[in-house]
Amino acid sequence: MRFGVYLPPFGELADPRVLAELAIEAEVAGFDGVFVWDHVVRPHRPGLAVCDAWIALAAMAVRTDRVVLGSRITPLSRRRPHEVAKQAVAVDQLSGGRLILGVGLGSDHAGELSRLGEVDAPRTRAAMLDESLAVITELWSGQTVDHRGEHFVVDGLRFLPRPLPPGIPIWVAAQSVRVAPLRRAARYDGLCPEATPEELTEMLDVVRHYRGGLEGFDVAVAGTADMDPDRYRRAGTIWWLTALPEITTRAEALAVIMAGPVRP
Repeated sequence: MRFGVYLPPFGELADPRVLAELAIEAEVAGFDGVFVWDHVVRPHRPGLAVCDAWIALAAMAVRTDRVVLGSRITPLSRRRPHEVAKQAVAVDQLSGGRLILGVGLGSDHAGELSRLGEVDAPRTRAAMLDESLAVITELWSGQTVDHRGEHFVVDGLRFLPRPLPPGIPIWVAAQSVRVAPLRRAARYDGLCPEATPEELTEMLDVVRHYRGGLEGFDVAVAGTADMDPDRYRRAGTIWWLTALPEITTRAEALAVIMAGPVRP
């Protein structure tokens, strides 16, 4: 199993310089990856500072040498796919090919989407997520793209540079054994589940059915102190991400990181 730290870029951690320093400490402490929440505002916490996840990833990329970096997760319905494609390639270049793109529907918790005029209907967001992924992967191909979908258009454009070989892995979020999110995840490189170990076993059975196997497929669980990483390892978890609370001070984050990965 590989080990990462999952940072909430809020409050004292809303400064990309602080997040970059924490990423350096995580690398020194033996973590394999550093991941950040991707939000623009937390409406249920008025006045809370929020860092842009992609600026944070860029800052971490230029200050580290080894750790994998990624978003967990980027709600693609509130992002233009061509912008995500370009930003991801830029961070991929800065990091020397260490970026992972985590994607999902996101949540309208406390109106984070609707209060900014974003689409909040789950079915529509799911359709936008699928179409965005199609556009992003086409743009990453480096070939001329002609796409006219329900939500997005690319009219005969070619995007360069391409991601560094072997490419940017895409991890897809899912919260249940519902087929649609798992079928989506099976088309890409990994799963970010919110599940018990028993539920995760069922979820991976579905993914295995659609992929024909799980070879080369990552499973990244964001684990809290009350969760047993060994049970998740036995269920098929590849990445165990030590999840910090939504409100975490710099000192608290540093203490968790310096303690090192929580190994089964």
